[in-house]
Amino acid sequence: MSNSADSTSTPSRRFRPVRLLTGGVFALAGLIFWMSFNTAHGTNIRTDDSMLRLSDLIQERSRKNAALDESAGAVRSEVDALARRDSGSTAAQDRELAALENGAGTRELKGTALTVTLTDAPPNATPRIPGVPDPQPNDLVIHQQDLQAVVNALWQGGAKGIQVMDQRLISTSAVRCVGNTLILQGRVYSPPYKVTAVGDRGALRKALDTSPAIQNYLQYVTAYGLGWKVDQHDAVTLPGYSGTVDLHYAKPTG
Repeated sequence: MSNSADSTSTPSRRFRPVRLLTGGVFALAGLIFWMSFNTAHGTNIRTDDSMLRLSDLIQERSRKNAALDESAGAVRSEVDALARRDSGSTAAQDRELAALENGAGTRELKGTALTVTLTDAPPNATPRIPGVPDPQPNDLVIHQQDLQAVVNALWQGGAKGIQVMDQRLISTSAVRCVGNTLILQGRVYSPPYKVTAVGDRGALRKALDTSPAIQNYLQYVTAYGLGWKVDQHDAVTLPGYSGTVDLHYAKPTG
């Protein structure tokens, strides 16, 4: 009987670790599901609704910034008009001030102009010329360096003033792209991107045609269909910059 008891007790000891292992696996799986749910906070990770909400928030803030810029510009114009009326300055001083404001980009600017329009290629674009490899996603979108190349070439061509989308550039303006969107002075834009420069149209066009960075961009225009268009204008009025001109910089803490 004792031999029989030993023979029946041995299998139970053999299967117990397997049962414990099975239970541990189920417990671990439950923990993983719980952590995934907790990370997603009950949302569908595949649809990325949180990113959609963030995009909506950015667009809303951009619209509010635009309205605030417009309001600030109107108030600044009234303040400047009152200051000129009560300053007691001479005509020569007024002319000097006007020249400084023109150079700073805070006053309207009129003249002949060029507008450069840059556009993303179609998302399903294929090579347009033989021997070119299939495009990568980054080959089909406008990048920060492309916009900067246009702006830099127009300045080099003697532009008296430049407007990107609906905003005037000044000396502290920074053209920055995040993904396939442009962030300029607190506002967000999507392609197509328009850059308008007032100046001698022949000199501006020559500067565009001789820019090595733009020549590189035009290769992608030919290969994959990125957008490139240059329009001439007999008369254009660029708005004055209406945002703050205060400089912000880092300071030592010690």
